[in-house]
Amino acid sequence: MKHRMLVLTSLLVLALTAGVSAQTGFLTIGSGGTGGVYFPIATGIAKMINDANIGWRSNARSTGGSVFNVTAIQSGELQMALAQNDISFYAYGGTGVEAFIGKPTRKLRGIAILYPEPIHILARRDRGIKTVADMKGKQVYVGDIGSGAEQNSKQVLDGYGLTFADLGQAVRGSATTGVQLLTDGRIDAMFYTVGVGNAAIMQAALTAPIEFLSIDPMKLRDIREKYPFLSAFGIAAGIYRGVDAPVVTVTVQASLVTSSDMSADVVYRVTKLLMDEKVEEFRGIHSNLERYFHPLKALEGMAIPLHPGAVRFYQEKNTRIPERLLPPK
Repeated sequence: MKHRMLVLTSLLVLALTAGVSAQTGFLTIGSGGTGGVYFPIATGIAKMINDANIGWRSNARSTGGSVFNVTAIQSGELQMALAQNDISFYAYGGTGVEAFIGKPTRKLRGIAILYPEPIHILARRDRGIKTVADMKGKQVYVGDIGSGAEQNSKQVLDGYGLTFADLGQAVRGSATTGVQLLTDGRIDAMFYTVGVGNAAIMQAALTAPIEFLSIDPMKLRDIREKYPFLSAFGIAAGIYRGVDAPVVTVTVQASLVTSSDMSADVVYRVTKLLMDEKVEEFRGIHSNLERYFHPLKALEGMAIPLHPGAVRFYQEKNTRIPERLLPPK
């Protein structure tokens, strides 16, 4: 009898252990450079997941940005990531960006749109650059290799009939390095796709003769016609030192994405955690989330199909889901 009870107890322990194992895992969230907005947001999300004790542990990883992130989602190197909506659109369709052509990232799934990421166009005041057209022959930072900012630089330059080859030098590296080079006067101008109020840009505006360039109205129209995922955006006066009037530019949207390999239950629990149970804590991670994020607007600008776990959450909230965003069968 004792032996039988021991066997039954052992089987019960094994069954319970197996049940726990099925609900555990490790979730790595891809972000961007440590000086950008993605990194603190990804770090904050990872902490919220860990604190919630949902059975999964999480960490944030600094990466080259959106292009790397969506590719790493496809390969399984990352389980979640932040990415620009335009890069997700190109990646899922296997178009637009050289890294994706003929190699669609069909595992990529959406969770939520987070906040706008306007393209900041900055120049040294002493370099004779009053418009993007004046960048011809200049030293210009255009984004890290494989970043969404790199693609946005190409798009804006294209609106002015320019390519990287028309620049004196297309400078690469992290965005933090780009801001430092501009501050030190070692480059003439830069493009930086990042949330409003970026700390590195704010510091540069305080310490160096930097001005913010607007996109000309006719060029803005042309750019938006060619790249419909870009929206017009005004960086309000007063956010950065020296900006006394709104700066007109274009914006993409930052989004939280994941892999179709992730279980629907885990994605549902993470989505519910961020967008319902702890939404104010989530919005408090960064000023851009606090300023712009709202669960009711979380599908505006979504460019790829949603994950079934996210769909479950939105359906519970009676959110209308466009047919194009439903997961493929």
